[in-house]
Amino acid sequence: MTQDHFDVIIVGAGISGIDAAYHVQTYCRRRSYVVLEGRDAIGGTWDLFRYPGIRSDSDMYTFGYSFRPWQSSTAIAHGASIRNYIRETAEAYGIDRKIRFRHRVKSASWSSDEALWTLEVERGPEHEPVRFTCNFLFGCAGYYDYAQGYRPEFPGEDKFRGRMVHPQKWPEDLDYAGKLVVVIGSGATAVTIIPVMAETAAHVTMLQRSPTYIVARPSEDALANTLCRYLPVRLAFGLVRWRNVLRGLWFYNLCRRKPEAVKQWIINQVRLALGPGYDVKTHFTPRYNPWDQRLCLAPDADFFGAIKAGKAEIVTDQIETFTETGIRLKSGRELPADIIVTATGLKLQMLGGIQLTVDGKPVKFGETMNFRGTMLSDVPNFANVFGYTNASWTLKSDLVSAYVARLISYMDRHGYDQCTPRRRDPAAVPEPFLDFSSGYIVRALDQLPRQGSKKPWRLYQNYVLDLISLRYGPVNDSALEFKRRRRELKQAA
Repeated sequence: MTQDHFDVIIVGAGISGIDAAYHVQTYCRRRSYVVLEGRDAIGGTWDLFRYPGIRSDSDMYTFGYSFRPWQSSTAIAHGASIRNYIRETAEAYGIDRKIRFRHRVKSASWSSDEALWTLEVERGPEHEPVRFTCNFLFGCAGYYDYAQGYRPEFPGEDKFRGRMVHPQKWPEDLDYAGKLVVVIGSGATAVTIIPVMAETAAHVTMLQRSPTYIVARPSEDALANTLCRYLPVRLAFGLVRWRNVLRGLWFYNLCRRKPEAVKQWIINQVRLALGPGYDVKTHFTPRYNPWDQRLCLAPDADFFGAIKAGKAEIVTDQIETFTETGIRLKSGRELPADIIVTATGLKLQMLGGIQLTVDGKPVKFGETMNFRGTMLSDVPNFANVFGYTNASWTLKSDLVSAYVARLISYMDRHGYDQCTPRRRDPAAVPEPFLDFSSGYIVRALDQLPRQGSKKPWRLYQNYVLDLISLRYGPVNDSALEFKRRRRELKQAA
């Protein structure tokens, strides 16, 4: 079995992995690193998902990298544009030459005696076993299972004679032109797919059990486009980025302080978009408050436009059974369908399914506590990216990557081999990782690390607070245990 050693191993070549690689190679120049990617392309989510209309649900001025401004006039970008942006970023900084594709990490075990991670990896289509070792392991594999999405079983689904597809595995040969389509689900994926399919399908029906908050927003940022005409790109990008960060924080906090007022405002916007005769109460009035779950975005009000034009409709009901030609609902109504799209959500998976072991003991994520949103209690020399749920993922990814680079540099300057977060404060009571009621989060809470009731274990979901803590706060936190393990062993010998 071949074995390679690197100072830092980054798992995943998606938007977070490229961000991490940039920071490690820029600020830890003496450290060698490699990016291990299980698939055969750069891009992660944005290369995996190919369903119609795939796009960002955050503006690209906050979703883009801080070190490489997004320069397109389109603020809400399509998946192909994002994929190209990630790939071009990797090429621009030489990161693409550090990626080893088709290297799927199966397990990683830490040895305190050696201050070393040992990774068992499967390489290529033959799943050839190879081994890597590293001093620091950086997880950037996202938060959900790439192999399969969440797909509940429906009564009688084996009767259906049409075609069923899940957005995560969208078939290239699917022709929906002139077809009757039913999309099961009301989340971001359904809201994205429906306007695009409605352009050529005979009719598209969104079947939902309960409504979701949907907000219309222009796909282009007028201020950004104006500033880019008169200011240097980096300055314009920085100004718009901060404007959007602060506006997002303001709106999120407003949702928390005055949920009923925000709820009515969102619903009134839907009424304006669809007209006074539309049944907004049934189809667009959720049972929860805004930002208890992530809001869905309709760029240029495309989702509402498809409904108003009669190309799409929403049905709020429950499934009684599938039939040969569609779906029968509990109300007795039947929805005819040639194609059924099960936009039923994601299946969460920490660290791409990698099994971590520390000194022979398996790490159970649900029993760990998250340190500053970057590391896990009692897991040495390890960090993992989990972005914001109430803002752009990359905002947090960028802060975590910068912090990890600072931490590695700090360890180098002081000759430390190990850094481990320790739960020494009994007043830091474990709490759920996320205060979020979305189904994909609730289904996986027991698999996620916990957060603490106070810092440095608390997750704030607030970019400004995290910026102060991760980019400008001290590295040497009292909750961190640093060791010069290898030096001590040499002296003992």
